[in-house]
Amino acid sequence: MNLSWLRGLLISSLSVTLISALPLQNTVAASTSSADPAKVVRFVFVAAETGFDPALTNDLYSQLVNQSIFEPLFTYDYLARPAKLVPLTAQALPEVSADGLTYTIRLKKGIYFAADPAFKGKKRELTMADYVYSYKRLLDPQLRSPQAWLLEGKVIGLDEQADSAKQTHHFDYDANIPGFELLDRYTLRIHLKRPDFNLGMILAHQPTGAVAREVVEKYRDAQGQIMANPVGTGPYLLTQWVRGSRMVLTANPDYRGFIWDFKAGSDPEDQRIVAQMKGKRMPQIGRIEINVMVEDQSRWLAFQKDEIDLFQLEGALAPQALSGGKLKPELVAKGIQLSRIVDPEISYYYWNMQDPVVGGLSKEKIALRRAIAMAHDVREQIKVVLNDEAIALEYPIPPGVVGYDPTYKSSIQFEPQAANALLDTFGYKIGKDGWRTLPNGKPLSIRYTSRPDSNGQQQLEMWKKTYDLIHIHMIGDAMPFPDILKAEKECQLQARTAAWIADYPDGDNFMQLFYSPNIHQNNSGCTKIPEYDTLYAASQKMPAGPERDLLYHKMARLLEVYAPIRAGYARYRNMLAQPRVIGFKKHPILPTEWMYFDIQKGK
Repeated sequence: MNLSWLRGLLISSLSVTLISALPLQNTVAASTSSADPAKVVRFVFVAAETGFDPALTNDLYSQLVNQSIFEPLFTYDYLARPAKLVPLTAQALPEVSADGLTYTIRLKKGIYFAADPAFKGKKRELTMADYVYSYKRLLDPQLRSPQAWLLEGKVIGLDEQADSAKQTHHFDYDANIPGFELLDRYTLRIHLKRPDFNLGMILAHQPTGAVAREVVEKYRDAQGQIMANPVGTGPYLLTQWVRGSRMVLTANPDYRGFIWDFKAGSDPEDQRIVAQMKGKRMPQIGRIEINVMVEDQSRWLAFQKDEIDLFQLEGALAPQALSGGKLKPELVAKGIQLSRIVDPEISYYYWNMQDPVVGGLSKEKIALRRAIAMAHDVREQIKVVLNDEAIALEYPIPPGVVGYDPTYKSSIQFEPQAANALLDTFGYKIGKDGWRTLPNGKPLSIRYTSRPDSNGQQQLEMWKKTYDLIHIHMIGDAMPFPDILKAEKECQLQARTAAWIADYPDGDNFMQLFYSPNIHQNNSGCTKIPEYDTLYAASQKMPAGPERDLLYHKMARLLEVYAPIRAGYARYRNMLAQPRVIGFKKHPILPTEWMYFDIQKGK
């Protein structure tokens, strides 16, 4: 049975349109690759990657590479706005039973993994068993995947298998999971414990890309990870990796390819892109060179010297290239291109709820966090640190995402005088040295962690100003980005500004950030508020709509009352491209787009 009533709910309530049209890409025979080795894109990361195991990576930079190598069942149309879910390796979007508990998905035939010694010289076809294996890896306790939340509590028998593995210290990948029913090599039927209105989008997220068991068994380390040996069915191969410095992707010679045939949307720029790209065999780009440049000025100078083809212009650099959100005339005259969107993201400030100083649910701890939140001037930070290249958020769900409420007003605003009064009331006294003490009279200091680049230094300075306003001693801690992510996952950081960009464009993807079962995964501040957990669990049983929105409002108010976080801002994403880049448009959900655009050959 097709989508029936559930399709109606999804189409009416989600910005992501689920269509049962023809597959996104018209497959091209794999005898020759369309990619030209002379077409090279030079790209930069602003922070170091962590590795390339889709079950383990949780940072944007690693996911840019993963998307180029591993393929989930579904993806998003390149030009459609709002984002539109379409098949990738699947033949079509899922067939969903009337009760919403069964998803049937059919795989395209004739898709192959890239050649690798793990396959012992044989061509290795992608099957639905590879997806089942990859989904099981997300819940293998040994891996401690930060992406386990995607399937936890959803698939019949999967959590039970994971619980058994915790007891035996071995995940049996050969054990039958009732919720993963393989009808044949190319057909998977997923049986859910409850309806999941976002499952199609979850199965488009990079961590659900297909990994071959042979590759894992050949290259896994002691923890079962394959961070350095990514082998997938996608358009690119990782052919060079210098950790934290340089990555090179080259076109997969065995990739099946597709014909570029996307439809223009309402954006006038789309017509130009369609005229440039329609009918081309993809991918066109034969090589992608990625270098890590953490300093803003280094990236800007490299772009000016034509050493970079495409890069993200972060807030600190905006005045160099933009005026009023548009390219400066001198850059327009040179043919420089700008693709600009408000990222579907939330940058938020958290205080570790497991920390003995700032954590906990006692009244004095709540008062401490609320006072800090009230002392921070978000709009000044946007102006000073980000050069107005962001919009302030009142709500945990950002614009462009289903569930966003533009009329919502947070109860926490910039009120430093009230913040000081609150601390006075709860016994945080100011000592002779000018700094407050804990209610028990012991010294009070809070450690704020940031990246060791210019933007991180500005964050430290801004937060030092905030803490000075309320007489709290702050210690600045600059730490490499991969180390931040590792410490954060273990609840070892005290306070930080964290950013979350949509994995899929639904409010659930943001409200899950503060759900306590996601501690050690996406719950960066290790938040555990029982009332919030109860409401979030209830929201997962609902489609998008007024009833779920009411719960989200209650959850947002709980975050304000207990103040484990404060919503900050959503940044503009400004992507600058050299004149020779053809058909580029920043996508709001996909991490990267280089399989969808073209570039002129090198100079």
